[in-house]
Amino acid sequence: MNFYERDGQDVADRLSFMRVLGIDCGTEYTGYGVVEHGHDGKLICLSCGAIKLSTRNTMASRLATIFEGLGRIITEHRPDNVAIEDVFYALNVKSALKLGQVRGVAMLAASTAGLDVSEYSPLSIKSAVVGYGKAEKRQVQHMVMRLLNLTETPKPADAADALAIAICHLHTSATLERQRAVAG
Repeated sequence: MNFYERDGQDVADRLSFMRVLGIDCGTEYTGYGVVEHGHDGKLICLSCGAIKLSTRNTMASRLATIFEGLGRIITEHRPDNVAIEDVFYALNVKSALKLGQVRGVAMLAASTAGLDVSEYSPLSIKSAVVGYGKAEKRQVQHMVMRLLNLTETPKPADAADALAIAICHLHTSATLERQRAVAG
């Protein structure tokens, strides 16, 4: 089921409803956050957390854990889209390669479920959530709490980051839809 078919909705409802799974890829914790843009225009956090990975396990085993965990989340929450953070510059090549493997598995989990994956730079995510591309992590966490009307900061930090990624996608999609409506 895709975005246009959910619960009998049609194309006219595109601006009023969307559910996004944000994923913050990591080799120790892979954060996730499911955010919905409801019919009333409010952002709602449906779920967030992190898939904890043991550094004692092989990389192949950790990747399988991520794939299975994301698959369960996708099945349970039925997002319309998946959003992840784009590749960023890393000083440690070995860490960058491992992170690339995690990102690949996250994309595979989404693709296997028939979902499109959007990628956003850290600058874009911070700009969409805070309004400033060089915002500090604490500022992003604070705005995630405010935008989602949460009473406390999501933990671990990877979960808050994943929620920020989902919010970025929702804001970006809404802007693009408005631009298409004006142009059309």
